[in-house]
Amino acid sequence: MLFGDNPGADARFATPRRQHIMKNPFRSLCCSLFALALAGTIPAATAAEIVIGQVAPFSGTLAPTGNDVKLGIQAYFARVNAEGGVRGNTLRLVSRDDGYKVEDTLKQTTELIERDAPVALIGFVGTGNVDALLKAGTLDRAGMALVGVRSGASALRTPVPARVFHTRASYAAEVNTIVQQMGIMGIKRVAVFHQDDPFGEDGLKAAQAALSKAGLELVATGGYEKGTANVAAAAGKIAAASPDGVIMVSNTAASAAFVKDMRERGSSAMLIALSVTAGPQVAEKIGNTLAHGLGVVQVVPKPQSISLAVTRQLDEDLRRLDSKSSANHTVLEGYVMAKVLVEGIRRAGEPTPSRILAALNGLGTYDAGGVTIRYAQNDHAGSDYTDISILDRNGRLIR
Repeated sequence: MLFGDNPGADARFATPRRQHIMKNPFRSLCCSLFALALAGTIPAATAAEIVIGQVAPFSGTLAPTGNDVKLGIQAYFARVNAEGGVRGNTLRLVSRDDGYKVEDTLKQTTELIERDAPVALIGFVGTGNVDALLKAGTLDRAGMALVGVRSGASALRTPVPARVFHTRASYAAEVNTIVQQMGIMGIKRVAVFHQDDPFGEDGLKAAQAALSKAGLELVATGGYEKGTANVAAAAGKIAAASPDGVIMVSNTAASAAFVKDMRERGSSAMLIALSVTAGPQVAEKIGNTLAHGLGVVQVVPKPQSISLAVTRQLDEDLRRLDSKSSANHTVLEGYVMAKVLVEGIRRAGEPTPSRILAALNGLGTYDAGGVTIRYAQNDHAGSDYTDISILDRNGRLIR
């Protein structure tokens, strides 16, 4: 209590003039400070923005993927901001469209870093796109981390990239899961359908190694041009080999075209795609009847699960955003990316690129609400979770 505010014993013996001198300085100071604050002379404490950058395809054949990853990131950022941000600082996502074109990934990333000064990057899409970014030295020059890449390619994992932190299993792990499943089903003759680029080549090499190890025969391979759904030649070549199963290293649009072509050719082969294919979107494109039975590897749990904190949170946050989109595996993947990066920002203290990078390297084992992520200085693999879902007669994924 300020001296003189209480008319106690000492104040009783003071003269009126003395009481005025004792009390007035405090009142004058408070009034002066209040007046200055009203006038704007003393700046109020304001929360700063923490800018995070994303470059991904929001147009072209992979637009659904880019938009779903972005939605998951935005959903978690909105939760954090609603809860007061990170130490009072709000998160802002700045996104740019690369159309899944390597040259645009390089251009848009450079411009984003120069103009918006993000402290970290998140949610990029494409093996060749990110590989080109690493070879160009863009991340090294910026001195910042990239958390979450929609790719499981070994080229982005070995040797361990100093600034890329993965949140999904590798393509090799996905292919091994497919080959193990095919072996259990008694499938002996297998073909590989793949994109003609670093992503497809990585998956093809992983399939060749896994099939050889399992003693299964690789009877045919067929590729298609990146960014297209021109799959007729590949489907014809593979169908002619009469495989019992096909490993699909392909994106959603091409996968849909391939499944349709194979079924219309009369093939009854077991078709299983890597996680970059969105099963329900395949059903939307070609119909539930043709899509029925397609297997898809998943690198995150079922988004509709109520047993995991991360999926319950995502559902709540999508409702809060009043989003018309429902949760799917790609949205959940973006959400996990965001949770991991925010945890790194929290541990960094001051949100600078170098401190965030150091925090991620020291993350250790982090539970993202039912999805376990592990990082160390020499290990940025993140997760090894894989599972296989199957499209049912209604175009829905079931385990």
